[in-house]
Amino acid sequence: MKVTKEHLTAAVDAQIIHAEQAEALFQFLKQCPSYETKLDMTHVLYYLGGFIAIGAMTLLMTLGWESWGGWGICLISLVYIMIALKLTTMFQSKGFSVPAGICATFVVVMTPLVIYGLQLGLGLWPDGIVYREYHRYIQWYWVYMELGTLAVGVVMVWKYPYPFLMMPIAVTLWYMSMDFVAMMLGSQVSFELRLLVSMYFGVLIVLLAFWVDIRSRNHADYAFWLYLFGIITFWGGMSLQYSDSELSKFVYFCVNILMIGVGVLLLRRVFVVFGALGCSIYLGYLAFNVFAKSWFFPIILTAIGFMIVYLGVVWQKNEVVITRRLRKFCPPMLRELLDSRC
Repeated sequence: MKVTKEHLTAAVDAQIIHAEQAEALFQFLKQCPSYETKLDMTHVLYYLGGFIAIGAMTLLMTLGWESWGGWGICLISLVYIMIALKLTTMFQSKGFSVPAGICATFVVVMTPLVIYGLQLGLGLWPDGIVYREYHRYIQWYWVYMELGTLAVGVVMVWKYPYPFLMMPIAVTLWYMSMDFVAMMLGSQVSFELRLLVSMYFGVLIVLLAFWVDIRSRNHADYAFWLYLFGIITFWGGMSLQYSDSELSKFVYFCVNILMIGVGVLLLRRVFVVFGALGCSIYLGYLAFNVFAKSWFFPIILTAIGFMIVYLGVVWQKNEVVITRRLRKFCPPMLRELLDSRC
């Protein structure tokens, strides 16, 4: 939990600590490095400016840059990277972790453009293909840019340990899952196969996120972006598949219920949000297709809803005891991770 000055004042009123100790502790906590994102004007300006700058060189890249040619694009991109590295070092030295993380992330997102310009300058790039399509189309020739981006991303995370740097790494892994299939199978990749690859690769990303979560349990939250894009990839690939089997649709519902349970266990909202969305899709299917003419279905569904609410009340009353018993079966590292978030 976040410790505020009001908490320390309450501790003084309860005669747990003295007023001088509370003030000294508050000043100490203010000086501790924090990676927590707060919704205030400062952080809004940080991330708004960062996303505009990053978007300008990725999703919003214009065709005008092509007039510079491959070597021109490569040179200008390297200048951008040097400026971003200088700003990262400056912000880090002054204790501004969020701007430093954004500038370090900018270095990573510029890497594909550098590699694109280099390949274009060396005459190794396919004719008629421009950089702005990198974020729009699935093609095998993006793989070299993605591998280079991952390499630079790993180095940047090692040198500048800011959680926001995991965002471009997670996006690049997502892209690679689709582009590798295109590279191996060429134009024969069906939409159904893409969905399967997306789903299985999403599982791998979630497992990687869990490993990162365990490893960084005593530090900043490096797993957030991996969880986010892993779940998007897995859930999207699973939800877009079609089947006439009622059993497979029910299994889909059960998987989403399981995602909600995992989200509660790991205290990760992304699991809960997409799991709840998947459950809603299944219940909507039942209402509009299977039980479209049944007057009894809404009544049953309402009763189930209130039963779940009552289950929540029972859980709240016994949460401490149940949680303590369940965590006895968890491995020590997972138990330490969960305890650190309570």
